[in-house]
Amino acid sequence: MAHSLAPEIEALKSSLEDKGVKYALASYVDIHGMGKAKMVPLAHLGQMMAGSELFTGAALDGVPQEISDEEVAAMPDPASATVLPWKPEVAWFASDLYLKGQPFEACCRTILKQMLAKAAAMGFSFNLGIETEFFMLKEHPDGSFGPVSDRDTLAKPCYDLPSLLDNTPWLSELVEYMNDLGWDVYSFDHEDANGQFETDFAYSDALTMADRLTFFRLMVKEIARKHGYFASFMPKPFGDRTGSGAHYNMSLADINTGQNLFEDPDDPRDCKLSKLGYQFIAGVLRHAKAICAVTCPTVNSYKRLLRQGSMSGFTWAPVYICYGNNNRTNMLRIPLAGGRVECRAADIATNPYLGAAMILAAGLEGIAEGLDPGDPHTENMYNYSLSDLKTMGIDMLPRTLQEAIDAFEADSLSQAVMGPLMYQTYIDFRRREWEEYHTHISDWEIKRYLKFF
Repeated sequence: MAHSLAPEIEALKSSLEDKGVKYALASYVDIHGMGKAKMVPLAHLGQMMAGSELFTGAALDGVPQEISDEEVAAMPDPASATVLPWKPEVAWFASDLYLKGQPFEACCRTILKQMLAKAAAMGFSFNLGIETEFFMLKEHPDGSFGPVSDRDTLAKPCYDLPSLLDNTPWLSELVEYMNDLGWDVYSFDHEDANGQFETDFAYSDALTMADRLTFFRLMVKEIARKHGYFASFMPKPFGDRTGSGAHYNMSLADINTGQNLFEDPDDPRDCKLSKLGYQFIAGVLRHAKAICAVTCPTVNSYKRLLRQGSMSGFTWAPVYICYGNNNRTNMLRIPLAGGRVECRAADIATNPYLGAAMILAAGLEGIAEGLDPGDPHTENMYNYSLSDLKTMGIDMLPRTLQEAIDAFEADSLSQAVMGPLMYQTYIDFRRREWEEYHTHISDWEIKRYLKFF
């Protein structure tokens, strides 16, 4: 006998049927922010929305369970329903994980929702825009890989028009899909490395943005595969080229009116930022090293964060824990228009749920304690020596994943945000990753040392 559905679920089911949807995905993310899912026929949407799809956490990275534990259930968010533009018979739902009928404490999406609830209790909503940089590459018969366009060979390829035009077949498809989903793409370009691109689209509330970045990475990879290419979200695949960032553009708004609380045209520091915005910045700077372990989560991430002048073709990633106006040599930048803060340390491998939760928590602490970050740096920070920086009291971001995890473990904010289970799981997972990397014998070592001595 068929069970009747709640009116809102019945309406959702009918709407999806009208669009030709036949299947639904209950999707959630692992510790990497990568989607996992089960698929059900649309006739079973009601059961899926009630948590019918169960998962063995021990089979996944960073879903901390023993194989003997009860399975976690995916509880889809109806508001996140997204029809796959490249496969319109399937609808995707971002989901929270539940265990025994309660939110699972190590669910990435739930961790962000808990921090958003804390912000709401203080009267704030958290708006977030993420700039998506990535590589679109093709494999060669000899196993090597490179840019899609054979004209994409410039030493400084940023904004290269011929290369952009050569990539329009897949780029236009991506942009059309994004706009069909209502994301409002307002710019896209060839970035600073060969084969690298960026899309910029409208900000939203942080939970929606985290869902969208998760979906975006899936969508780009599917489009790439369709065209015979592959998309890479590796932070730095080429040693002599820039890496791929995922700059977090952030602001707090009044939860009732939606007014941007970071805007102040009369700012005496001439950044058009409010006192609240400066307090937020101060909190983020205080916890920058721990945040970095989450916004820059891989061994490879720290090949991007180099103390080097911001020359085109090498790095645009800042390494100094400081802030400034429209100045890309600081970790935190306040764009010309003011009213928002950009964290430039995050890379495209970030888990947006955990990254947003950490940076929001730090900013809220700065507000709660009335912290002040001092005056902004408007100068090129790379021109200072290490001695100069020490005198100025400016520290550097972690140099390796190991340093970042040490900072994450030592910072009380980390466990407060993650909860004890995800806190320890994150530390243990990343330490294993570092050890595997550290004991691996690289080609560089073989070439340098095998016959040297």
